[in-house]
Amino acid sequence: MTSLIPTTKFPNGIEVPVLGQGTWHMGESRNHAKEEADSLRHGLDLGMTLIDTAEMYANGGAETVVGEAVRGRRDEAFIVSKVLPSNASASGTVRACEQSLKRLGTDHIDLYLLHWRGSYGFDETLEGFERLAKAGKIRAWGVSNFDVDDMEDLERLSSDCAANQVLYNLARRGIEYDLLPWCAKRGIPIMAYSPLDEGRLLRHPELVHIAKAHQATPAQIALAFVISHPGVIAIPKTSSRQRAEENRASADIHLTPENLAALDAIFAPPKRKKPLEMI
Repeated sequence: MTSLIPTTKFPNGIEVPVLGQGTWHMGESRNHAKEEADSLRHGLDLGMTLIDTAEMYANGGAETVVGEAVRGRRDEAFIVSKVLPSNASASGTVRACEQSLKRLGTDHIDLYLLHWRGSYGFDETLEGFERLAKAGKIRAWGVSNFDVDDMEDLERLSSDCAANQVLYNLARRGIEYDLLPWCAKRGIPIMAYSPLDEGRLLRHPELVHIAKAHQATPAQIALAFVISHPGVIAIPKTSSRQRAEENRASADIHLTPENLAALDAIFAPPKRKKPLEMI
């Protein structure tokens, strides 16, 4: 690693690295929990201090893994978790967060997200967020899987949304047409989940060819593309120390205009509005 990971800033002024760590599918097997926690700790060592998780992941199992990974070094980590829409009433949001805090082994969550829009009104969920913030149990709140119309509905009630976590990678670039510029205009970072398209990009033949020209891996080029956009944070998941190092090295790759043009030729940017994709 030749430099520090670049950072981006949340509306509350807190800066985080644009390359973090995801935990989707972690905590699903006790046999792998130690390896998963070790990978997250190694990621912390490498400067990937933002760790994303959710109560939904392995029914809380991923949060337990995160709790183990940050034990004794909580101050080094920026923890993001999420409340399920089915729990997102005012009181339900508070209860869900308190359960997440127990699994994480901490007294606060740095960024707490509504996982996707559900049947509870935003006013109820926001009331829960406000209670948690007032009690010091969350430092900031945001949303996940929100398209522009959802963000506009939310903005009518509050301008305090700190982030929007959505599906974004080379193969799924729809947000570049409207959601990405909408959030950028308001200083709201985008957190890109599944930045490697659940591994499918690793096998894309033309991406493999471009990566070889850079003496890099397809994963590194795909991650470098995502974080080349201002205000975008990539959160790849891995349970491997070696892959964590590979992910970290992607932050040192500088894609030239020629590189980006070559990627555009393979993965065409959107020319019109597309429905927000989700996994």
